[in-house]
Amino acid sequence: MTNSFMRKNVYRHLLLAFMSIVMIYPVIWWVGASLKSNKELSSPNLFPAKLMWSNFVTGWNAIPRHSFTDFYINNFQLEAGILVTTVISCTLVAFGFARLDFPFRNFWFSILMLTLMLPSQVTIIPQYSLFNSFGWVNTYLPFIIPHSLAGGAGGPFFVFLLVQFIRGIPRELDESAKIDGCSWFSIYWRIVMPLTKPAIVTVIIYCFLWNWDDFFGHLLYINTVGKFTVGLALRMLNDSQSVQEWGQLLAMGLVSVIPAVIIFFTAQKHFVEGVATTGIKG
Repeated sequence: MTNSFMRKNVYRHLLLAFMSIVMIYPVIWWVGASLKSNKELSSPNLFPAKLMWSNFVTGWNAIPRHSFTDFYINNFQLEAGILVTTVISCTLVAFGFARLDFPFRNFWFSILMLTLMLPSQVTIIPQYSLFNSFGWVNTYLPFIIPHSLAGGAGGPFFVFLLVQFIRGIPRELDESAKIDGCSWFSIYWRIVMPLTKPAIVTVIIYCFLWNWDDFFGHLLYINTVGKFTVGLALRMLNDSQSVQEWGQLLAMGLVSVIPAVIIFFTAQKHFVEGVATTGIKG
């Protein structure tokens, strides 16, 4: 019985190891290709005989009058504005739906949930027309302002996630705070916000990843090279040379995913905790 169990365990681990190698192979190929010259890209070897680290240096400065440092600064400035406004607006809205009793609360929450099923393609033209009439095209306002109103990419989902988490916090804490003279805003800021830290971290991770990879939105609203994000810079790198240096493009593409990977693994503990506890407290 023990031998049979151990045999099954070994087979299971071998299968998992094989599947892990299959899943990670494209990433290994990507790393190897970023260190190759154009001639070596057709080689079946994962890594070249001579590693071309110059692909990273040359690719970083390949765009005239700009380097990827400028595009990273632009991207982080945009992300900072989006993250701050998203956390504040979504937690406030979620607190209102979870704790406050106001007319038609369930109706408005249902309307909010219905927007989750609304395809983004339906709102592209109306949103662009609206933002263009405000003079917001070629600025970061079309991304920041909707998030400040608990909208934008993922806003309704973040509100739903936070509502489910806040509903699991005992209401007795609110009552005790009221007895001590706390207002609703004080309860939100001093009690609910600290207790919803795992869910907030989950929101931050999702929001960062979705907006970091929002190539279409950036392409639609940003027109000036000086305001380009990393994704738009990669497209420009692809179009800026008559002979495409694929090693440089792959190297810059590899560098572009590093911030998202760092964010995920740094906050992985809180991310898992937030998802798990939200599901339990729903």
